[in-house]
Amino acid sequence: MRLLHTMLRVGNLQRSIDFYTQVLGMKLLRTSDNPEYKYTLAFVGYGSNPEHAELELTYNWGVDHYELGTAYGHIALAVPDAAAACHRIRQSGGNVTREAGPVKGGSTVIAFVTDPDGYKIELIQRPESV
Repeated sequence: MRLLHTMLRVGNLQRSIDFYTQVLGMKLLRTSDNPEYKYTLAFVGYGSNPEHAELELTYNWGVDHYELGTAYGHIALAVPDAAAACHRIRQSGGNVTREAGPVKGGSTVIAFVTDPDGYKIELIQRPESV
């Protein structure tokens, strides 16, 4: 088994595509409309399946807001330098909610940003893996 994608419901598809492509540097991989069931899908990522997991952005026509609930945590991305990534994200209009620094009780450097719908994204500093 392997992880193929994670799906997030978004309130404004173009705004979310812009965030994930322009702010986080992903590529828009493909889109599809389903007029019968009134939704549009956009897949973004740093590469396509099967080599890379993708993020599926689902826009249900006419729904502009979702309650995120208390069970959802975050998506994690490896970055070579968390502080530099925060700077670039902020310069691109992104929202940094936790500056780069060691995780509580450890030495791994992390940071957090949120997407336009409020989903949390953890940036984990891993210079050797990116």
